[in-house]
Amino acid sequence: MQIKYDFHSHSTASDGTLTPSRLVARAADMGVHVLALTDHDTLEGLEEARQAALEHDIRIVTGAEISVTWNGQTVHIVALGIDPANQGLGTGLQKLVEYRHWRAAEIGRRLEKHGISGAHEGVVALSNGRLVSRTHFARFLVGAGEARDMRDCFKRFLVRGRPGHVSGEWATLEEALGWIYDAGGHAVIAHPARYGMTRTKLRRLIGEFQELGGEAIEVVSGSHSKDECYTMARHAKDFDLHASTGSDFHTPENQWVELGRLMPLPVGCKPVWELLEA
Repeated sequence: MQIKYDFHSHSTASDGTLTPSRLVARAADMGVHVLALTDHDTLEGLEEARQAALEHDIRIVTGAEISVTWNGQTVHIVALGIDPANQGLGTGLQKLVEYRHWRAAEIGRRLEKHGISGAHEGVVALSNGRLVSRTHFARFLVGAGEARDMRDCFKRFLVRGRPGHVSGEWATLEEALGWIYDAGGHAVIAHPARYGMTRTKLRRLIGEFQELGGEAIEVVSGSHSKDECYTMARHAKDFDLHASTGSDFHTPENQWVELGRLMPLPVGCKPVWELLEA
């Protein structure tokens, strides 16, 4: 039997729309055998996911997607196989959550100045008082009729130069990798093609990541085209890194991204699950 892996997914613990238990059930329905729950900057959903996995004959890999500021740009590092009880990791993520709370209030203030009232209160309600992300603001603004869809909302309100943009001030790359390795985990650069970097800049990021002990990059991603997957495979080989695969699933409403619906890793890649099973 060929094992189906998905090492990147989100629940209502961050900006997904399914609870951890419903996410696990959906993954099982989609034929996923090994699922990593990698919510943004939080471990809150992991225990619920672990309990649900017992009912669905699926293996859960403990994870998180950590926000990093590198060279003035936000990038994401997926942590896999971490110890959720690790104090250093928990303390580091708590700082990021506190910053997220401040940023959410600031985005709300800026949108209020732009004539859009109630945004902060609205996103807190959407998140059920849990971690708030820009995705929550996009959902609120679409629901309020301020934008046609999520993509339109980000373009008009939430990116640099727009009224709801607040620059991220996240962990450094060195801090994030330190937290991950202190917690016994493995670090993966998430969806590298999505950052819009030049080839030179991306390879500089990958090189610094590798020098700090980084072990893998996400070669196959729900946000990568087929050509981008092959390009990332070449980068992984050049830097002798393992290759990860993950849908970056957030919601069933996005028909283009589904749990486990991923192309195979390109030939010659070292799969990241070899690290997890070592």
